[in-house]
Amino acid sequence: MGNSELADKAARLIENPGPLSIVQAGDPVLRQKTAHYDGQLDDDVLQRLIARMRETMEQTHNAVGLAAPQVGLPLRLAVLATPEKISARLIESGQQPVPFTVLVNPSYTAAGRGRAANFEGCLSVSGWQAAVNRPERINVTREDETGRRLVEEQAGFVARIVQHESDHLDGTLYLDRAELRSLSTTDQVAQRWGGAGLAAAAEQLGFRLP
Repeated sequence: MGNSELADKAARLIENPGPLSIVQAGDPVLRQKTAHYDGQLDDDVLQRLIARMRETMEQTHNAVGLAAPQVGLPLRLAVLATPEKISARLIESGQQPVPFTVLVNPSYTAAGRGRAANFEGCLSVSGWQAAVNRPERINVTREDETGRRLVEEQAGFVARIVQHESDHLDGTLYLDRAELRSLSTTDQVAQRWGGAGLAAAAEQLGFRLP
């Protein structure tokens, strides 16, 4: 998709009010490497697109991130935030909630050898979750919505979200990295494994933990 096509597509996305439609697995846009953002959109269009992506994420049950390909735009852009319910659980477990964050042209590398597994879901694979083994700590390079370049180290839940959303921008779904024997409906994860924990899920479903 050329720069003018990207700009036209973004303009059409923000034309009508309300949450944006979420693209589901099987749409080729989710399997494309996205275009590096280098000013293809007017500043006003970029800010309105980010606002609409935020609105879409916040109005979707328990969503913690949304990448541009998930709304049909192959651009290296994603937004993150933890909703209030999840933030409360993170604080109880000693982790920090994720404030609203914009990732423009993000990339990451593992920081150290530590790895951790946890169930992940995706708005574009609606109704399912699976355990994904990822680096516990990462070094992230990104720009924010003003074009400022940032280099950060992230850990725990924040690191997992950044990896998940950044992967979308390379045409990768979490299922590509998942222990597929762990694949469960979202209801099963909540009802069966929410209290028992990941170790019980691994033992009973027969998948490996790091």
